[in-house]
Amino acid sequence: MRGGLSGFYIFLSCILLGVAAIAAVNSVASMMADGISREGRSILGGDLRFALVQRETTPDEKAFLTGLGPNTQAVSMRSMVRLADGSNQALAEVKAVDGAYPLYGTVETEPARPLQDLFAQRDGRYGAIAAAELLGRLGIAPGAVVRLGSAEIAITGVLTREPDLLSDGFSFAPRLMLSAEGLAATGLVQPGSLVEYDTKVRLPDGADAEAAKAEAVARFPASGFGIRTAAEAAPSLQRNIERFSQFLTLVGLTALIVGGVGVANAVNAYLDAKRPVIATFKSLGAGGGFVVTVYLVQILTLAAIGIAAGLVLGALAPFVTARFLESVIPVAAQASIYPGALALAALFGLLTALAFALLPLGRTRDVAATALFREAGTGARGRVRWAYLLAAGGLAATVAALAVATADDKRVAITFLAGTAASFLILRLVALLIEKLAARAPRVASTPLRLALGNIHWPGALTPSVTLSLGLGLTLLVTLAIIDTSLRREISTGIAAKAPDFFFVDIQNGEMDGFRAEIDAIAPGSTLEAAPMLRGRITRLRGEDVATMKIPAEGGWVLRGDRGVTYAPSLPENSTVTEGEWWPADYDGEPLVSFAAEEGRELGLKIGDTLTVNVLGRDITARIANFRAIEWETMAINFVMVFSPNAFAGAPHAWLATLALPQSAPEAEEATILNRITNAYPAVTSVRVKDALTAVNGLVAQLALAIRAAAAVALVASVLVLSGALAAGNRGRVHDAVVLKTLGATRRTLISAYVAEYAMLGLATAVFAIAAGATAAWFVIARIMQLPFAFDLRVAVTTLIVSLVLTIGFGLAGTWRVLGQKAAPVLRNL
Repeated sequence: MRGGLSGFYIFLSCILLGVAAIAAVNSVASMMADGISREGRSILGGDLRFALVQRETTPDEKAFLTGLGPNTQAVSMRSMVRLADGSNQALAEVKAVDGAYPLYGTVETEPARPLQDLFAQRDGRYGAIAAAELLGRLGIAPGAVVRLGSAEIAITGVLTREPDLLSDGFSFAPRLMLSAEGLAATGLVQPGSLVEYDTKVRLPDGADAEAAKAEAVARFPASGFGIRTAAEAAPSLQRNIERFSQFLTLVGLTALIVGGVGVANAVNAYLDAKRPVIATFKSLGAGGGFVVTVYLVQILTLAAIGIAAGLVLGALAPFVTARFLESVIPVAAQASIYPGALALAALFGLLTALAFALLPLGRTRDVAATALFREAGTGARGRVRWAYLLAAGGLAATVAALAVATADDKRVAITFLAGTAASFLILRLVALLIEKLAARAPRVASTPLRLALGNIHWPGALTPSVTLSLGLGLTLLVTLAIIDTSLRREISTGIAAKAPDFFFVDIQNGEMDGFRAEIDAIAPGSTLEAAPMLRGRITRLRGEDVATMKIPAEGGWVLRGDRGVTYAPSLPENSTVTEGEWWPADYDGEPLVSFAAEEGRELGLKIGDTLTVNVLGRDITARIANFRAIEWETMAINFVMVFSPNAFAGAPHAWLATLALPQSAPEAEEATILNRITNAYPAVTSVRVKDALTAVNGLVAQLALAIRAAAAVALVASVLVLSGALAAGNRGRVHDAVVLKTLGATRRTLISAYVAEYAMLGLATAVFAIAAGATAAWFVIARIMQLPFAFDLRVAVTTLIVSLVLTIGFGLAGTWRVLGQKAAPVLRNL
């Protein structure tokens, strides 16, 4: 090693890149998780949060909550905020709070004034504060007057920080906050309105939140309370951080595995350069084990250097990203060093380096000294002992087991690793196929082309290294690019074409006939579909308490939180019964329920099973009568659960409606309809589907950008491995080039041969990447997401160009030095 790191820069770069990616992802995820845990009380708004949907707490419940400690109640709902003259409107997440809010954390506003002052009633109007986004959509500033429901509200400030915002989950619209008295004046809260009542409690010092939660469940088993402690402050965000970090960790592991090929190439090239030394060792009586040990120590030392450098970069990631993440997620990110994340990355790096280094070492172990001297420059290819094969396989299995063990979703991790392993195998077969085709190609008159074909299939060819190194990275990028394209195309065109133009929420029972008449008047020829809607939480499946069940990864979303439920005497138009039978229109027996077929299968439900749903504080147990196939992508009125009408007899509820305009309707008509409905029915929440799809498309684009950036790490690793593979093959090419030049070949002939060779390898690799990536994307889109698949020709052309540029560019860069090699020194050593 006194000779320096020459020949090992690719080795070090591959290890560094993979380790840095894994360390950085897990360190940043740990920082965010620590921030949520540290600020759990502020994020939740209390030590405990009790949520009810569509009903307030009863006197007994309220007395119990008051007995736990100081508390505050917030009322949340969505509604339309209108300009005073009715000329414009915007959807808002309305939140009404009492005088005790917030129990933890601080609400920040501009101007900085007490909430009681900002919410106070002046000149007959209650005050409210709004997010800057809402003010921007309406084109107003603090001091403006807006209408909310049937009341005028004065905007008194801008809401810049809401401490418990994350605990409310995903927001569909910007916030408008006012007092409980202000909300009451609007008249928005009606029987059956989609309203959530959250009571947040501050426990005395030393009190056990879990014990208080258990006591509440025991005292009020049928209340329908959704209870969370500070440890579960933002469950949706926590799950998303875990899933995203898991995916990015797997991508980083892919980069590390791809880099493992570079490790193997670098070790091969290093040992090839050390043939005279190894031969000397063996000539002096050194055994194969001694040779392996000497070079294994060197390789592990170099791997340790690469791992250490990668850990340094990974450890710096939280300090670099903290400020940016705080601007995206309102959690104070306190950067630190996370030993667990760094140890995991180091272990992955060490195991991968060792696994890929063992086979080249094992191949050198049993080669005789005479063979090493004879084969200088030709690349010995001895057999590898079973012990080395088994050891390398065991290390690879350990890497896979570690990845699965540390993954939140084992199924995703196993699928990802299986796909990576299959890609390696397929790429090796593709390389063999390319070699066979080149060997069997008819003899061509062109000398450069004949040399290129020979270089592809002759012993020691670069075909396996180039195909394997570049193929995996390009395949991953093609897969993600096509998935992104298909999703965004389906959202912007496919779903938009099938979906209705508007959703209307919280239409009161007594307003439904008038609402229909209004729609007929302002949008003749349109189609209005409506269904009664309540909110309910599944509390039991087959008599088992959902809170104690192990919730499956697939279909588990049905059991988390409240779900929209409805009732219907007949089968909804957009559904198809796949199993069981629908109940008669006049059915009046035991409550029955129709369950979504796919979600029912994922939860393991069968015809005849029972489920209990808590609606408006009542537990309703129904038996599953049938399963329905639902086309969620149509965005029509769909519910996971449709009950028989007798299940909710007499229950107060509102209506949900969709409006589909004729295809010939001009876009300006949508704005007119939205404005007239909002002014005629101020308590009805109106959502234009086009706006919702635009927001979703933007979110998908941001996620795709982050995922592509992560996948680019794998491509960078592929490029490093490619350059290393080409550099490793140059030593053998020096001899070939010198011999050919001695026999009369010109530099132009050799350059043409190399360009043709690299172009054919790049073309073959690109074709495989496009085919494999498109197949993987089709499986994800068509089979898993069940959406139409759309192949993007631009992705294919881009992949082809990138592959050719990389292979030809790096190939010629490496062989240019070969062409200038003096003949005499090389010929003397042949």
